[in-house]
Amino acid sequence: MISRQTITHPFNRGDYVVGAPTPPRWAADCPPGDGPASLQGEVVRVPDAVVAELRAVAAAVCTDRDEVVRRTRDWWAGTSIGETDGAPATPDAVIVEVADEDQVAAVVRVCAAHEIPLTVSAGRSNVLGAALPIHGGVVLDVCALNRIVAFDAESMIVEVQAGMFGDLFEKELQEVHGATTGHWPSAFAISTVGGWAACRGAGQLSTRYGKIEDMVAGLDVVLPDGSTASYGTYPRAATGPDLRQLFIGSEGTLGVITRLRLRVHRLPEYAKGLAYGFATFAEGLDACREILQRGAAPACLRLYDAHESGTHFGEPGTNLLLIADEGDPVLVDATMAIVADVCGAAASVTLDGDAVLDRWLDERMLVGKSGDGFAKGPGFVADTCEIAAPWSSLAAIYTEVVAAIEAVPGTLRASAHQSHAYTDGACIYFSLRGDVERSRRREWYRAAWDAANDVLIRHGAAISHHHGVGLLRSPYMERALGSGFGTLALVKQALDPAGIMNPGKLGLSSRFGAGA
Repeated sequence: MISRQTITHPFNRGDYVVGAPTPPRWAADCPPGDGPASLQGEVVRVPDAVVAELRAVAAAVCTDRDEVVRRTRDWWAGTSIGETDGAPATPDAVIVEVADEDQVAAVVRVCAAHEIPLTVSAGRSNVLGAALPIHGGVVLDVCALNRIVAFDAESMIVEVQAGMFGDLFEKELQEVHGATTGHWPSAFAISTVGGWAACRGAGQLSTRYGKIEDMVAGLDVVLPDGSTASYGTYPRAATGPDLRQLFIGSEGTLGVITRLRLRVHRLPEYAKGLAYGFATFAEGLDACREILQRGAAPACLRLYDAHESGTHFGEPGTNLLLIADEGDPVLVDATMAIVADVCGAAASVTLDGDAVLDRWLDERMLVGKSGDGFAKGPGFVADTCEIAAPWSSLAAIYTEVVAAIEAVPGTLRASAHQSHAYTDGACIYFSLRGDVERSRRREWYRAAWDAANDVLIRHGAAISHHHGVGLLRSPYMERALGSGFGTLALVKQALDPAGIMNPGKLGLSSRFGAGA
């Protein structure tokens, strides 16, 4: 089984606490800081009387500044830029812990009554600032909603609370129920099931198992007025629009996801890997497209450009394609026969598939590896940008985005790999690294993202495949969605007329003013 090997925590941190958010790597060298907020502008402070109301309905309330800094810190580069200069991202907020779904509803009602902004928080592994309380108010910690509620073995549907961490969820699924979601994001052990849905995430085996939106059979949501709505459990329906999908990817702007019902799979017992090298990235993309359009859907279909082939696998002279699959031996062998037929005719070299797969399994959860080989001075910045587009434009997008980022003064290198693929297109996952004067880090960072997104929007690509929008992508949302953006704004207005739910995200205007 490809995926079973990652139940244990992938980062192997000595200070890792099972089932708890893990601070970013840079946090160990970064005290809370007593400087001004780096990402908060106009802030709504929670009056003492409202804090008292919250204490009466919640499990715990925390107002200590250092604790707020620690418990709102995420994995976004935009956060680390401020924090490493002693300016914490969002120090002005109140942390409210809840023990169950009734307490979630009660806290939301208090915030609604006093028009206090509310931001849902759990694993805090987001890399775009999606759970940062840029207007202060209440940060709702749902990590105590952390158990599997029910398992339907006949239908293969699991019901789970939204605050359960991925490693604990998968461990119980496998060991108690003999099942798996097949959902393996890089932040697997520091992210929660609700976070996967809220940011519309993808796991590394999504070509076989689908993205999170393909797995959700039903969910429960506390709406902005404090009422609770349940959106059903069925395989398919024609009962109007699919309201479940309204909340998947909503990033807490439309309500608080408290419980999910997910489709799961039997544990696979058979796996196989192959690897090839291609003369160009475009030729590798063509091979991936041919594999999928011939009907094969291997769990892993990952194509690395020459730079990342060298960094990850020690193969800098080629564009490496790793193909791996797991499941019923008949299906896996048939899939790999198509792969061998396609790649045997098109690849420039055949590599040791077992060795490449083993190395990928050992290192695939390491964050920032594509930055290896560069001197990391005080002005070094690294990030990733995952997008999706049809096959017909992917090769051009790869070439143009890399060129656009590398044209920004201070860029060291831009590179990419294809990470998730479908019959009609794929996700390309770009890595960008820069080294500038320390005081210019944020300037370089935004310029690099602006350059990439100008290319993406011009080609009509999706500016996010699975990380979501958060703060970083908010400035591009209206251009990216075009005439559809107005629909999103109307939905927000209808469900959250007071605008209290995670304001300042998804590119939506905020009644509380502008962020920093």
